Amino acid sequence: MLTFSTSDLSRKSGDIIASALQGPVTINQRGKPRLIMLSVEQYERLTREADERLAGATSEMPPDLAHEIEKAIDGYLLDVLPKS
Repeated sequence: MLTFSTSDLSRKSGDIIASALQGPVTINQRGKPRLIMLSVEQYERLTREADERLAGATSEMPPDLAHEIEKAIDGYLLDVLPKS
């Protein structure tokens, strides 16, 4: 991903827009990422994909799948939580 500074916005706006039409562009302020610029098509694709995501309750899962997920979460928590 290309990166520009906020001061580049006034000096290189045409280059930044052209880059954003090709792919997402990061805008940094004081050396830290602050904004992402992307085309309308890219934005629409991201929001459309987010709308297509599904959610469900573990109570609605087949019991064997729910058990596997529970084991995976327990294993993850054992790795990340501080040992007492």
